[in-house]
Parts: sequence; C-alpha cells; structure tokens
Amino acid sequence: MTHSSLKVGIVTVSDRASRGEYEDRGGPAIRDWLDRAITSDWNAEVRLVPDELPTLAQTLRELVDEAGCQLVLTTGGTGPAARDITPEATLEVADKVLDGFGEKMRAISLQYVPTAILSRQVGVIRKQALIVNLPGNPKAVAEILDELFEVIPYTIELLEGPRIQCDPEVVVPFRPKHAK
Repeated sequence: MTHSSLKVGIVTVSDRASRGEYEDRGGPAIRDWLDRAITSDWNAEVRLVPDELPTLAQTLRELVDEAGCQLVLTTGGTGPAARDITPEATLEVADKVLDGFGEKMRAISLQYVPTAILSRQVGVIRKQALIVNLPGNPKAVAEILDELFEVIPYTIELLEGPRIQCDPEVVVPFRPKHAK
C-alpha cells in the first residue's frame, strides 16, 4: 500500500541521554538533516532509549508495526563497546539484511576517520520499512546521510512506500530510468 506521506522513526540509543545526563544531539541532527533534504510531506516519531537490547528491539517493532513508520533511523550504539547493542537489536527485528548499507556507511566514514572500521552499522528491512543504524556523532550523521540518502527514497518505493521528493541542493535521489 502506498502512503502519501512518509513517516520516519528517529531513535537515539544512549544510556546517558536517556537518563538526562546530557542532551540528545544525534536525534535532532537526523531531524535537521531530513528537514533540509525532504521537500515532500513527512513526519517523525521520535524516541530516546537506553542501550538495552530488549528495549530497543521493542521500540523498533513498535515504530514499524504500530506507528507505521516506513523509515527508521537510529543514532548511537554501533561501536565495539560492551553497551553498544544497536546492530544486535536491529538484526533481531529484521526480515532481510541489506549488507550494502553497512558497507556504504563504513566507506563514507573512512573518508573522515580511520576508526570507521570499528562501526557495526546495519541496514535492514522489517515488513515494509527500512531501518538504518547511523553513528552517534551529529557531524557523522550528516556525513553519512549526505551520501547514503540518495538510495533511500527508491528503497522506500520498492517497499511500497511513498515517493520521497528531495531538495536537489541537499541530495538527488537515485532512481533507475524505469522508475523516473
């Protein structure tokens, strides 16, 4: 079923931000980027959760299954530290893994920092939604989205979601000739 408006889940995964010890900057960075990039109708479901696998997995399920998000972008929890569980929670709820998303995100980040090889970001499909793990650093969120987002609108269309229009000054979505 095609929807006329895109619904995006934005999930910050952080123990400290969820306890109020510091301000969430990752989630707002995602929203700011999307506000600049997307010119068609869209709205957001925003969540801030601790680095707890069951909590994050349930949040992802709820955003897709109940809130009807066609795109869910997470920020944080993708590194090698013991509390970094975002990829595990994402894979737990996945129907299909899209390996190219993780490969592309690491390739983008390697242009900026050698520690990109420590990232465990994944992209998956759950039902008719795309879930993508972004880094926790707001600057890195923008660096990734600047390049990665070009494939997201067509991916959403393949999942029978809405056609996403973008500001070409920010990003030009790739669509095969037959889809233009």
